[in-house]
Amino acid sequence: MSTPTTLEAPERLRAAGLRVTVQRVAVLDALRAHPHASAEAVHSSIRTTLGGVALPTVHGILGDLTGAGVVRRVSLPDAGSALYEVQDEFDNHHHLQCVECGRVEDVACAVGEAPCLHPSHDHGMRILEASVTYRAICSDCERNK
Repeated sequence: MSTPTTLEAPERLRAAGLRVTVQRVAVLDALRAHPHASAEAVHSSIRTTLGGVALPTVHGILGDLTGAGVVRRVSLPDAGSALYEVQDEFDNHHHLQCVECGRVEDVACAVGEAPCLHPSHDHGMRILEASVTYRAICSDCERNK
């Protein structure tokens, strides 16, 4: 899964019709470095370099980035809050989540193009997204049992 480098963040923001700000670039960089991060984790990550940024500001930026399709919001079972990752327009993946420690990893779609799952009946709706979460126990948690 590819993610933008620091130099690509401003271009991604402009292409999405968003104004380039230091805070938005910092949020993208934090998500590039730590995919599947909560808003709180992103805030903690950028607070060291942007001391004045508040958690509600990070929530707002994540909302703007998600609405513009630059970032994807990932809702997983047993996750304390929504997680975020940089959206790649050519990416079609699912998630593998450890039920013990909550670790999340990307898993490539086995077959097909997005959406790679089709319901038995769409009830007249146009499918925009299909989501699969594989729930497992990671090897570290398995060893500690």
